[in-house]
Amino acid sequence: MADHPGAPISRTAPSQPGARGPAAGLGYPAASSAGRSANMRAIRRTDTKPEMALRQALHRMGYRFRKDYRLDLASGTRVRPDIAFTARKVAVFVDGCFWHACPQHGSRPAVNQGYWTPKLARNVARDRAADSALERAGWQVVRLWEHVPLDDAVAAVVTVLSLPRPPPLGEPPRPRQPPPGPSTE
Repeated sequence: MADHPGAPISRTAPSQPGARGPAAGLGYPAASSAGRSANMRAIRRTDTKPEMALRQALHRMGYRFRKDYRLDLASGTRVRPDIAFTARKVAVFVDGCFWHACPQHGSRPAVNQGYWTPKLARNVARDRAADSALERAGWQVVRLWEHVPLDDAVAAVVTVLSLPRPPPLGEPPRPRQPPPGPSTE
């Protein structure tokens, strides 16, 4: 298909008859319908309603933060929290019940289970790996489910922001400096 350098590249693999869409040649199963395909394309990675409500509430309270901020950690791991308080090293994630397999509300798809079951398990494993990498780098992690009431979510974030920042794992705690007082010299 790409006969010359400027020609468009087709992503549909010839070995997958009936494969459709941009992910067709990447080993993903074909969408069960055009409606399902449109629905999946419309799902946001960022700026979800629960995330935006939390950000707006925190901003109204005077907190300033970065949204969807990529952190390149010293371990080589890249993590992208929904909300990052960089000065305080607090990373906040607002996890969707379906995508992150909420034990209370997460549902298991009935169609394409061979794809969805390992996909959701990988999402959870990636979440745990990100939490671990952030904690090793000295960050505090707040994970909230999308169904948590806004007031409870705000309270959880504010509580962590008010705690003293722990040192990164493997580093001894910094000694406290004595309060300045009159010099005896």
